Amino acid sequence: MPEPGSLFTAAPLPQAPLDDAQRLACLRLIRSENVGPVTFRQLINHYGGAEPALAALPELARRGGRGRPIRITPRADAERELERARNIGAVPIFTIEPGYPPALASIEQPPPLLYVRGVTSLLARPAIAIVGSRQSSAAGLKLTRQFASGLAAAGYAIVSGLARGIDAAAHETSLERGTIAVVAGGVDIVYPPENAALHAAIGEQGAIVSEMPPGFVPRGRDFPRRNRIIAGVALGIVVIEAARRSGTLVTARYAVEHGRDVFAVPGHPLDPRAEGTNGLLKSGAIIATEPADVLTHMAPLSGLSPHPSFAEPDVAPWEPAITAEPPHLPGETDRNRVLDALGPAPVDIDAVARETGLPARTINVILMELELAGRICRQGNQLVARIA
Repeated sequence: MPEPGSLFTAAPLPQAPLDDAQRLACLRLIRSENVGPVTFRQLINHYGGAEPALAALPELARRGGRGRPIRITPRADAERELERARNIGAVPIFTIEPGYPPALASIEQPPPLLYVRGVTSLLARPAIAIVGSRQSSAAGLKLTRQFASGLAAAGYAIVSGLARGIDAAAHETSLERGTIAVVAGGVDIVYPPENAALHAAIGEQGAIVSEMPPGFVPRGRDFPRRNRIIAGVALGIVVIEAARRSGTLVTARYAVEHGRDVFAVPGHPLDPRAEGTNGLLKSGAIIATEPADVLTHMAPLSGLSPHPSFAEPDVAPWEPAITAEPPHLPGETDRNRVLDALGPAPVDIDAVARETGLPARTINVILMELELAGRICRQGNQLVARIA
């Protein structure tokens, strides 16, 4: 096992501050034809820098048997990309310069370039990823807040993918103490749209990270690449609610490939949102039912205390502004929102209210309707569960 904190003191490539000319040359090299992460690293190591590597590209391609000239990114194109980044307050960080996430630099084929918007120093902190279902239950969101607050209080940066559900709850809870959002598009592209306020808040108080250039709109195939970075930036990941086939399990698989610890929060066997997490446990993931399980296990690697510095709050420390609305009679959409928040495991009604955003009076009417229809059962005054 590495010495405590060792992932935060070493990187695969020698690192030194880059000036503007070197940074421009690095970007041109990365964006040039057929230059992937491995080739970029080999060129830098062999030629001692991006500028001599760029000069060598045509001859190297010719010697490799290429019949036509290799496309080298024009200086003007790279200058425009860097200018777009400056205009939105994003900083490019290359693997060969200080500030690149040390844990990510240690994986096989790390992205040669990251754009970071926000507090770049967060990338140097030990990090834990918290990931899970977009269609999360109220119980899953409550657990997410407990894990995120406890881990952040112990000094870890909380990493997630800025998706709806578990990701958003993890970011909201850890925003004040340090959160890193890894996105599939450019750091200035908001996705999903309902997370616009959270995206803006993380861009100021946390860090938004992407390997894609500013303005890039994500496609479906870009999200697995995002998941790979989430797993690489973190020392370990906590999985809270994941269906049998989900992007969350893709992140867990990358974590295993990177040699990271995978923690899974067990769920009710009848809840399809727990199939993936329970499957991870059967495959050897570490069971986690409270933050202390993660903190104790990770302390020798991270060098951080296994004890959080404050009691875990039951709600997120940050919430977007919500305009008060008068109570209204529930419609089918409201009823489905409540049903989606419920699972076989009992959850308190306050958690359902936080998840759905519906007024208490509306929720009470819906729960009464559902109980009369035989679709839920109550356990005490405040606990409710969905009947499978």
